[in-house]
Amino acid sequence: MSGFIVRPATEGDRDAIHALVERAFGQKLEADLVDRLVADGAAILELVAERDGRIVGHVLFSRLIVERDSSSFAAVALAPLGVDPAAQRQGIGAALVEEAHRRLEAAGEKLSVVLGDPAYYGRFDYRRSLAAGFSSDYQHEALQALAWGDAPTTGRLVYPLAFAEL
Repeated sequence: MSGFIVRPATEGDRDAIHALVERAFGQKLEADLVDRLVADGAAILELVAERDGRIVGHVLFSRLIVERDSSSFAAVALAPLGVDPAAQRQGIGAALVEEAHRRLEAAGEKLSVVLGDPAYYGRFDYRRSLAAGFSSDYQHEALQALAWGDAPTTGRLVYPLAFAEL
């Protein structure tokens, strides 16, 4: 589906992003998480989808650390992805994730983790099997990972502090 553009979020988008994420999830929790991740400097990549000057979709990737023995590895966490309820099922979420993945891989990121619907995120090659070797405060059947190149397959996933406040 066309009719929208995907672009990096700007400081001027903050209020519109908050409102969109709140509408998409039907509560403030995820919108507050986005605000906190951005305020804390934990956001690695934040994109919006815009149609007719209005933000209709948003995705945020934050810094995630994989702790392994005495070393650590930088990764990213996809959370949250939100699309305005009136604009869902039009390819906006997929376009946001695909563009984000292109940018992250080009920037040298090696691992992305998501806690979400396996049927949906499986379309983007996220796999439970890849996440199974990690321990996490959010260990769940919906925890999935995607690797670009040489990425760890074991370790402890350490999320930004904002997630602990959910």
